[in-house]
Amino acid sequence: MPVIELTTIGRKSGQERAVLLTSPLQEGDTLVVVASRGGDDHHPAWYLNLVQNPQVGVVLKGQPKQQMTARVATSAERERMWPTVTATYKGYAGYQSKTDREIPLVLLEPIS
Repeated sequence: MPVIELTTIGRKSGQERAVLLTSPLQEGDTLVVVASRGGDDHHPAWYLNLVQNPQVGVVLKGQPKQQMTARVATSAERERMWPTVTATYKGYAGYQSKTDREIPLVLLEPIS
């Protein structure tokens, strides 16, 4: 499973914030990341940041940082992708069972 460095802009601080995440699914040039926070009842800070400002930077496999747009998967997209995500890493299904919130899938799409 590829590891990416995601850089968001802090919704309160306005400062760049970087976090390492895995991408259990890729569709073409789109990377999918999971806002699981280990099944916590609260969304991770990076997720809240990109909802506020969807322009993000992504480093994949040591390549130069690429500017991308982040968006939350629609219900239909999540329904289609979730089985593949949990097949790739079964822990995500366990995380979902620990919380009442629906764990969002985030699509990172290249800016054309």
